[in-house]
Amino acid sequence: MNYKLLFPTYRNRYTFVRRKLEELSEGGAFGLALNLGTGEGDYDHMVSRFCTTLIACDINEADVAYAQKLNQGVPNLSYRVENALALSFPDNHFDLITSVDVIEHVGQPARMMEEVQRVLKPGGAALITFPNLDFPLTYDPINRLLRWLGQGKIAQGAYAFGHEYLVSGSDFRGWAKNYGLEVVEEHNLSGHLIGLLEMYWTGVIQRLFKANATNLKEQPDNGLALRPTTKEPALAKLTDSIIALDRALFGKARHAVGKGFLVRKPHPVEAQASLASIKQEI
Repeated sequence: MNYKLLFPTYRNRYTFVRRKLEELSEGGAFGLALNLGTGEGDYDHMVSRFCTTLIACDINEADVAYAQKLNQGVPNLSYRVENALALSFPDNHFDLITSVDVIEHVGQPARMMEEVQRVLKPGGAALITFPNLDFPLTYDPINRLLRWLGQGKIAQGAYAFGHEYLVSGSDFRGWAKNYGLEVVEEHNLSGHLIGLLEMYWTGVIQRLFKANATNLKEQPDNGLALRPTTKEPALAKLTDSIIALDRALFGKARHAVGKGFLVRKPHPVEAQASLASIKQEI
């Protein structure tokens, strides 16, 4: 089973992407789609239902090999080893791009956004999530305190999972604007309650049991590594209840563990009209 779906933060990201794809595909399935940073491939089976053809890619060859084996029965899905900062695809190529918690690992997040804009077709959409720089105090009080004091950080809490840096919503909006992407929707994912329930221990669990704990290169096999399948655990319904309660209590709070964005690449005529409007304002 996909044990990750029992974790509220993961489950919240997964259902956010699925819900948005359901809404976006009401007028018909997307044509060609890219899952940028597929990891172990646990999203690909779901994403493939909303497009005619899905290409899933990752920089980690071992993860790509596992994902390919996991989803070998999905007929409209293929895999590539790719660097998110230098994609081999041509300009204006994809109708849809999904990228789940990847931008915080690539080292040059603005460059990744430039590549997303380049390979996305005019009128195409991208769903992008990432762990939030403005996380709740309940999630990681130590790193919040260290930030307030102007000190460094510890590699736990918000900075576990191989996170050398985090991304803020304002950073992301700035990169999107700089590269001509329109922000259509912005969502907070997981608030203070979920943060409290996952404080620190989830990073330790990942370090122990995830085959690729840093999400960049394969770690030495300690004999404990677990790989997900595509089967949803029955207890995920309990996780949904926790997410619903967290949303009811903290859905409008400023701080969140993660962020989810829907962005769109305007058609050239729309982009010119927007530029003309900006010039008039100036």
